[in-house]
Amino acid sequence: QLQLVESGGGLVQPGGSLRLSCAASGFTLDYYAIGWFRQAPGKEREGVSCISSSGGNTNYADSVKGRFTISRDNAKNTVYLQMNNLKPEDTAVYYCVADSKSLSWSLYRLPLVWKYWGQGTQVTVSS
Repeated sequence: QLQLVESGGGLVQPGGSLRLSCAASGFTLDYYAIGWFRQAPGKEREGVSCISSSGGNTNYADSVKGRFTISRDNAKNTVYLQMNNLKPEDTAVYYCVADSKSLSWSLYRLPLVWKYWGQGTQVTVSS
């Protein structure tokens, strides 16, 4: 059974950092693009970042550019999202996604193009 499992969420003060992990089971991530989405209460799901299967191409939403970094370790079958200088508006449930298609960032930002989804991890930024 193919699964993505996120971890690393929690409560952090504004300006703090968290690192989210996304571990895959049942398949290897080597041939998959991986992305992160988030959804805040009452808001639509938002594409945050994605990384190509090789790791050579990364993209970020304008709202997180310069603060978040996506990376992958194919040997560990895991993708990471390092989040620095967190703001209250970053509060959301964060989801890891995977798909074998190679697309542009404008398409990767659409939830419907991603085949596999994790269950989500809560990130709360508050003092």
